[in-house]
Amino acid sequence: MYDVITVGSATLDVFARTRFSELIKIIDPKGETDLLAFPSGSKILIDELEFSTGGGGTNTAVALSRLGHKVAFVGKLGQGTNSDFIHKNLVKEKINLLCSHGNGNAGYSVILDTLEHDRTILVYKGINDDLRHDEIPYKKLKAKWFYFCSMMNESFHTLEKLAEFAQQNRIKIAFNPSIYLAEKGSKYLGGIISKTELLVLNKEEAILLVGNDAIQGLLLKLRGLGPKIVVITDGRNNLYVINQDHIYSAYPPPVKIADATGAGDAFASSFLSGIIRKNDIEFAIKLGIANAQSVISHYGAKNILLTFNEAIKAMKKLKVTIHKKRI
Repeated sequence: MYDVITVGSATLDVFARTRFSELIKIIDPKGETDLLAFPSGSKILIDELEFSTGGGGTNTAVALSRLGHKVAFVGKLGQGTNSDFIHKNLVKEKINLLCSHGNGNAGYSVILDTLEHDRTILVYKGINDDLRHDEIPYKKLKAKWFYFCSMMNESFHTLEKLAEFAQQNRIKIAFNPSIYLAEKGSKYLGGIISKTELLVLNKEEAILLVGNDAIQGLLLKLRGLGPKIVVITDGRNNLYVINQDHIYSAYPPPVKIADATGAGDAFASSFLSGIIRKNDIEFAIKLGIANAQSVISHYGAKNILLTFNEAIKAMKKLKVTIHKKRI
């Protein structure tokens, strides 16, 4: 019996850091947008190049494994050295692979980083979008929780089938959709969200799902779709959690950011770990913040993910106040 089976994408991430870029701010009727600009027609030297595994499915699997949970990963890998690299990395992290393999390329991401540590990610989904229902080893899916990451195209329909399987087998679901799914709306995601125990998303995704509103309105609308617990994060700003009785808010303490890649996955998976261990939202919030801050303080989505003992030590140093009010 696994504590958690994560379902999501697996990629090879390439971090390319360079000093030769600028931030350009565009202001139009829709608001402000920051653009990362590079000189046109130039050959730009890269100061540092780093390779690691990425993708929501593997990021969360590693986070949960390091926190002491028994974890398996369901996804789709291709052929060749990139898929081999991902496979070996997950085995090293003590994660059981329940993956299928196909005749295609593994996912690939290029993360362009600047001196200011704003980054743009070029994503090639590859074979991640082609996880099929008949490739899932259902007899091996014995778990207390499923953790669903964003999946597109054929893989999303497989995610819907897995949600039905979870409901039939009393497996709880944590769901962390991306902006690509959120922009499709709550009706499109309804088959999964209605079966979800824990929904974690950022403010932009929340607005795309249920429309613009004050934070309490967003929380109530999202909870009305079915989840028992909803978490809304907002980068450096307050994060909010709602359950059946209370709304919680917490302001993440400031930290020097080296690279924000993977911070959302670290927070969401660690929050779930806190719920699994203690069924305590305040503990889960602090655990999530501690692990997310460890990740953003270093390069790479997985490099400094914490063990449970390390996370507890980090939590004791956190200066975070959690406010709680009855609904």
